[in-house]
Amino acid sequence: MFAIHNGVVGHGGTAADMMREGPSRGFSDRLRRDSLPGSLRQLGLKTASISTFAERHSAWTFNAGFNEVFNIGAGGGESAEQVLPVALKWLEDNGEADNWFLHLNFWDPHTPYRKPEEYGDPFANEPLPEWLTEDVFNIHKQKVVQHSINHMNELAKTHYYKWPRHGKQIEAYDDLRMIIDHYDCAIHYMDKHVGQVLGKLEQLGVMEDTAILISADHGENMGELGIYSEHGTADQGTCHIPMIIRWPNGLKGTVDEGLHYHLDLAPTLASLLGAPKAESWDGQGFADSIIMGTSTGRDYLVLSQCAHVCQRSVRFGDWLYIRTYHDGHNWFPKEMLFNLADDPYEQDNLAEDRLDICKKLFIC
Repeated sequence: MFAIHNGVVGHGGTAADMMREGPSRGFSDRLRRDSLPGSLRQLGLKTASISTFAERHSAWTFNAGFNEVFNIGAGGGESAEQVLPVALKWLEDNGEADNWFLHLNFWDPHTPYRKPEEYGDPFANEPLPEWLTEDVFNIHKQKVVQHSINHMNELAKTHYYKWPRHGKQIEAYDDLRMIIDHYDCAIHYMDKHVGQVLGKLEQLGVMEDTAILISADHGENMGELGIYSEHGTADQGTCHIPMIIRWPNGLKGTVDEGLHYHLDLAPTLASLLGAPKAESWDGQGFADSIIMGTSTGRDYLVLSQCAHVCQRSVRFGDWLYIRTYHDGHNWFPKEMLFNLADDPYEQDNLAEDRLDICKKLFIC
C-alpha cells in the first residue's frame, strides 16, 4: 500500500507504525490475509522469514503473515556468515517439500561495511568510477552535510571505528576507494553467501522448480548529491533498487526498463501463482514482463523520503524532479531537476534552466 493509505511514512519509531483499521475491523486485522506472506499462506505456502528488520526498525507488522520468524538477535548488525547457517538448516528441513516461501535478509551491503578483514579487498586494483573525478571529489569535500565526506570522517572517529574498514580518514582523492571498494566488497561478500543458498537448492534437487527473487529495500548513494554510504534522499541512488527475478519457465536474459514501485511485487507474485489481487493493494503487477517480456511499466513514479529529509520526487522518462520540504540540514535547494540519461549521477541541477519540466512534474 502507498504510505498515504497505510500511514507508514518513515522507517523507525512511530513513523513506522501502520494506522489502525478502526471500528470496521473484525476480530482479525487485514494483515492476516493482505500482507504478502499472509496472501501466500492462503495459497497453501509455508512462509518463513530469517530477518531482524522488524526489530531494527520497530516495525513489527513486517512479520505479519509468516508461519515462522527467525531473529538471530543482532538487530541488523549481523553479517552473512551468521545468517547463512540458519538459512541452510531451514532448507535442509523444508526445501524438498512443496509450496514454501523463504524470505532471507542479508545486511552486508548496508553501512557500516563489516566484512571480516580476512576476506580481503577483491577490488583493490580496480579504478574509481570514471565520473567520480578529482574535481568532483574536491567539490564534495567542501560539503558539510549528512554522510558527506566530511561527515564520514566524523563517523569514523565516533561510530565506525569499531569496524576496521571504516577507520581511515578520507583526505586525498584516492582515499575514496575506502568507501567505494568496501561497498563493492560488501556486495561481493553477500553474493558469495547467496551462492551457497543456491548451491543448497541444487543439492536438494529443487533448483529448477524454485523461483528466486533478489531485491533490496533501498539503494545506496555513492557520491550522488555529494552523499556517500547513505540512503536518505528521494533520488535515483536511493530509490533505484535491484530486482533480479528467476521464474521457472520465465524468460531468460531479459531486462525490464519499465518504471515499477516496490509494492508492485505483491500483485505480480499473486498473478504468477494464480491468485487474485487483494483489494487493499495499490500495486500494479508486472507478471507479463517476466513471462512474455511485455512492457508493463508505469508512466511515472512519485517517490518520498521522510527519514533524513522531507522530499518528494517524480521519476518520469529521463527526468528526476525532486522537491525538498525540509532539507534535514543538507542545504538542498527547494527544487532539483536531473536528466538521468545525460547525468545519471545527479551532478547538474537543471531546475532553473528547465522551468517547463519542473512545472509539469510539480503537479504530480
